[in-house]
Amino acid sequence: MFLIIVIALSQGYPRHVFAIEEMAARSAITEWSILWSESKMIPDHVPAQGEGWMENSAQTYEPFKPYGKPSIWIQMKIPEINSASPGLLIDKLQGKQVAVYADHVKIYESTRTYNYELNYILLPLHKELLGKDLHIWLETPKDHVNVEGKIFVGEYHDLLNRFVKSNMADIILGSAFIFIAMSMMICAFFLNRKYVYAVLSLSFVILSVGILIFTYSPFLYTIFNEYGNLYTLLYDCSLFVFMPSIILFFEIIFGSGWRGIIRTVRKIQIAYSLFCVLLMLVNQWTSNQWFDVYYFFSVQVMGIAIAIQFLLLIGSSLYYAVKGNKDAVIFNAGFAVFAMISLGELLQYIISRGSYNLFLWKWGVVSFIIALVIILGRHFANNHKQILQYSKELEMFNNELQRSEKMEIISELAASVAHEVRNPLQVTRGFLQLLTGKAQTAERQYLELALVELDRASGIITDFLTFAKPEVGKDTVLSVSEEFKHIEGILGPLAHLQGGKITVDIPENIMIRGNSSKFKQAFINIVKNSIEALGEEGKVHIRCYRQQNQVFIHVVDNGEGMGPEVLARLGEPYFSNKTKGTGLGLMVTFRIIEAMDGDIYFTSKQGVGTDAVITLPAAGE
Repeated sequence: MFLIIVIALSQGYPRHVFAIEEMAARSAITEWSILWSESKMIPDHVPAQGEGWMENSAQTYEPFKPYGKPSIWIQMKIPEINSASPGLLIDKLQGKQVAVYADHVKIYESTRTYNYELNYILLPLHKELLGKDLHIWLETPKDHVNVEGKIFVGEYHDLLNRFVKSNMADIILGSAFIFIAMSMMICAFFLNRKYVYAVLSLSFVILSVGILIFTYSPFLYTIFNEYGNLYTLLYDCSLFVFMPSIILFFEIIFGSGWRGIIRTVRKIQIAYSLFCVLLMLVNQWTSNQWFDVYYFFSVQVMGIAIAIQFLLLIGSSLYYAVKGNKDAVIFNAGFAVFAMISLGELLQYIISRGSYNLFLWKWGVVSFIIALVIILGRHFANNHKQILQYSKELEMFNNELQRSEKMEIISELAASVAHEVRNPLQVTRGFLQLLTGKAQTAERQYLELALVELDRASGIITDFLTFAKPEVGKDTVLSVSEEFKHIEGILGPLAHLQGGKITVDIPENIMIRGNSSKFKQAFINIVKNSIEALGEEGKVHIRCYRQQNQVFIHVVDNGEGMGPEVLARLGEPYFSNKTKGTGLGLMVTFRIIEAMDGDIYFTSKQGVGTDAVITLPAAGE
């Protein structure tokens, strides 16, 4: 919606300016005479021509008021134009009391009791007034008189059309901001508590900006002049809400700043805004008797405070941007345009002693609001990303918990049953050995097969006991290179039978702490699994290196590999992708590595091979 408004305005505005300039070239009044006056009330008649009148024009400097002269007369000639319904448009005339006289007859007067001195005056003219004298009486408390715009005479309906168009941008832009802010406030009630303050603070920023743009437009004061006091009150309240809201939003997104300076400034600004609101209520209650005090604190002091806070936010956002915060970069991009324009206009307003008409800031604020909405959207997206990450981690922890529970069950089962089962197995094996010596040749074959199966059962029970008590025993300093020489000697023949070979690349100076037999048992299981996965001309490559205080051991094969579903279940009790496997060997390996304060993980791809990576603490120097 913001972009649509900006594009529409940017396309329509140049044509409108061109049309105004073209009309001004035919019917603009650019020269007049001025006369200072002591009157503080709207006069009933026009002063006579004589001494004291001074020539002036649109190209000369603003005339300063002499002491004791609160008002001024401006006299000019109404140009003669060919029009059936002529009109007069006075653009940007500063003054609290204004009266217009045509041919010495009063045709317009306005007295404002509220603090808004910008006047747009659009009047129809009788055709017989063309070519006559036009007098404007103007009273203002400022020390100089400013005729900012131009005075046009032309077709009344054409002037009305252009007046509406020139001010409609403020109405559309302000209304759009107010609508968006109200929609965001309604949506905030349905959001998680974590996001409510961020959305509400941005909503108040957008709402206050919308009301500021809407109530600053001269269109309302020209067409609905009777509600002028209400417009100025709304404008002041929006200004009091704007700064605390934007600082709160900044604090929510970026933090409280160095030593909590952003939080401190926010609290001070909230207190000062409440103080200004109290002054506003007192001034309204006393019928503007405290206006000078209220004007000093709500306009002059507030303007300086806003300028200081803009500089603080710019400096803080630049600091965060330098540290790599992407939201701060976006904030700077929008805020720089808005803040620099606003600072320039505030300084111009202060230098001109309040006569400057603030109008550029509304275009800078569009880019700033868009930047804030983008930042809030990124804030939501990052939080959603974190929630997804937390969900994945929670799922991983849940899987790890289930695995630990399974292992605990197996451990208890092994501890309670293994010893009792091994004793009758050993007795049975002893008697079978005796029977083997006395048996006939045919019977001996069956007895030897029974002994093999009993030995296999005994090995499974041994694995159970190892799993139940995975302590590595008495620790010693082990040379990884020496340990793998033994492992290579044991498993080398098995690799040759499979049609493959084992290569070892381990430096001599890498040491770890552990139990030699348990270390060999763990890596024999890993290397044996790699050998069994080999095809023809397969290869198992073992390499080792040290990084800081960790020793990394890679067992890499070019075997058949595994899919993701198999990798995810490695180490589970009774899970094996081998026909006669029990899954206990790799489970025991995991427990041994875990008891040595190490870690193990696998990467694999079907048809390519597997890489088992084991990390162990390095032995102290």
